[in-house]
Amino acid sequence: MATRRTKKHELDAADRNAMPDSVFAFPRVRKEPLNDASHVRNAIARFDQVRDVSDAERDEAFERIRKAARKFGVEMTETRWQQLGKPTKSMKSSDKPRDSASKADLYTEARNRRITGRSTMTKAELLRALQR
Repeated sequence: MATRRTKKHELDAADRNAMPDSVFAFPRVRKEPLNDASHVRNAIARFDQVRDVSDAERDEAFERIRKAARKFGVEMTETRWQQLGKPTKSMKSSDKPRDSASKADLYTEARNRRITGRSTMTKAELLRALQR
């Protein structure tokens, strides 16, 4: 008996296998689907964790993510792929998040602190959650 997915943005293996390569940030390795806002935020946060891809593939993936972010209304302040998924110096040097930190940086810090609900939070909500 199949189980029901509790959230609209969860993908099971069948859903993922049915998706065309063009929906993925990294189509050759079929990593980081960009089918909705939640998955775009996830791709931003996990960009640096994707293995076995070249810098050219990362350039292309970054452009795919930027396009998907615009399409789904996801705020993205990074201008280069090297900025994705890495904590900034300001985040490393202080326990308190700064207003100038990117949303991806705030998300990384929230993940490190195991803040629940972080994947659906806006940048402002992440800031508030991290200041508690």
